[in-house]
Amino acid sequence: MTQENKTLPRPTEIKLHQASKILEVAFDDGERFQLSCEYLRISSPSAEVRGHGPGQEVLQIGKEEVNITSIEPVGTYAVKLFFDDGHNTGLYTWKILYELGANFERKWQDYLQRLKDAGHKRQTAQDS
Repeated sequence: MTQENKTLPRPTEIKLHQASKILEVAFDDGERFQLSCEYLRISSPSAEVRGHGPGQEVLQIGKEEVNITSIEPVGTYAVKLFFDDGHNTGLYTWKILYELGANFERKWQDYLQRLKDAGHKRQTAQDS
């Protein structure tokens, strides 16, 4: 069965742990992801981060300490995350949240490599 024919998993729980800066998302297929606020911020589906087309992505730097201040539901298909650095554009659809969780290791390592290639170091040693 192709991905298009499958029903996409839907969240059953979204819980923000502000002290540890982790957004925990459980899905109806049994998957549960713990996504750092930094990871969500640098992976924002907004034009500010992704650009307006392939190759226009903007490397996010200095987001190690960013936190989520609030979460707003958008219909029955997404949430809008409000970050304490003022960023609040980009809708995190259920599909995007699932893909960020399922592909965390690859995406995180790619981000760390892009930072290194650009001559930047993360300010904290956490997750590096």
